[in-house]
Amino acid sequence: MSEQAPYLSGLVLTDRRVVVVGGGGVAQRRLPRLLETGARIDLISPAITPTIEGLLGNPSLNWIQRGYVEGDLEGAWYVIVATDVSEVNDQVSTEAEGRRIFCVRSDDRSRATAWTPASGQHDHVTIGVLGGGDHRRSAAVRDAILEELRTGALGARDSVDKSAGVYLVGGGPGDPDLITVRGRRLLAEADVVVADRLAPQQLLEELHPDVELIDAAKLPRGRAAQQEEINRILVDRAQQGKLVVRLKGGDSYVFGRGFEEGIACAEAGVAWTVVPGITSSISVPAAAGIPVTHRGVAHEFTVVSGHIPPGHPDSLVNWEALAHLRGTLVLLMAVENLPEIAKTLIRYGRDASTPAAAIADGTLPGQHSVTSDLGGIAAAMADAGVGAPAIVVVGNVVAVADELRREAVRRTAEAAAE
Repeated sequence: MSEQAPYLSGLVLTDRRVVVVGGGGVAQRRLPRLLETGARIDLISPAITPTIEGLLGNPSLNWIQRGYVEGDLEGAWYVIVATDVSEVNDQVSTEAEGRRIFCVRSDDRSRATAWTPASGQHDHVTIGVLGGGDHRRSAAVRDAILEELRTGALGARDSVDKSAGVYLVGGGPGDPDLITVRGRRLLAEADVVVADRLAPQQLLEELHPDVELIDAAKLPRGRAAQQEEINRILVDRAQQGKLVVRLKGGDSYVFGRGFEEGIACAEAGVAWTVVPGITSSISVPAAAGIPVTHRGVAHEFTVVSGHIPPGHPDSLVNWEALAHLRGTLVLLMAVENLPEIAKTLIRYGRDASTPAAAIADGTLPGQHSVTSDLGGIAAAMADAGVGAPAIVVVGNVVAVADELRREAVRRTAEAAAE
């Protein structure tokens, strides 16, 4: 006889008692979503994982530090049993059956009265997939559905319950896969997108044909959209009742003038929300194999805008203080002024031999980099044709990364020779 199909249903567990027996990996995976439901959870186990221990600050989670005993399910609405002792799992599921409490078993789904689907959420939609016991298939189907929802390919765009206003979305360092899930969802729902040139350009190809796309590019020493005009457009379109996405590269609040746009919205009485992005100051060095901190090498890193040279009356940077730091210095928008910046740092005491690297087009297919030292990085960039946009990293972490690369090359050569 074939297995009967389960009946899918959404459980409302808010302020209802849920019992989880077992404190290992299965419980660790299930607890976060259970906590989101507002359930009162009793976790029964002699030991728990460090991650679960970190969840105990949530008042909805109570750890009963012992093994399961008969009667522990009194007053429970739902049970998950996830120990590695089959006899204990049998005892729990038997009690649950007698009390008519639905029970999930991690070890034997055929003896359970409930199964946990592969689930996920998009906006106000919850997806649950049961794949007949094939967990990988369930997860793959779930992920495919969620991706379609997030990109707007699944479901009518006009049916989305959208909130008019301005969303300041950080698009990440350039690779379209590095935008946040929420940022991508908002692009799928947008009526208007106001995009910088450093925003992930491939994402613009996915926009619905009806979306109004406004170019807000600011080219160095070239054409540039005025900030006042950008502010006016954001406010105007939002006041028309539209969902406006202001798409920037990196994070909107890291040298992106995002807060200025937020202030303009607030002064006009327009609702606005910031959606943080992955800042290029950390992610681009990482993509090039350079950690901005490393144990025993750098205990701090400083991110500095180099768009104004040292000594300029508008500069807010204390270059002398920066020169005295021992950690990593990350320079953004510094290509044009790098020769003067390097000279200034050296004059104030930073060793000219400090390792340095420059990474252009970080996280994109054309990413390229050059390494040198503080005294020679500007010339090395010019010789290698590394121009803006580029991130410059100054510090001993560059040498650590170079050593790791050399070691990898050596091992590859040795393996090829054998």
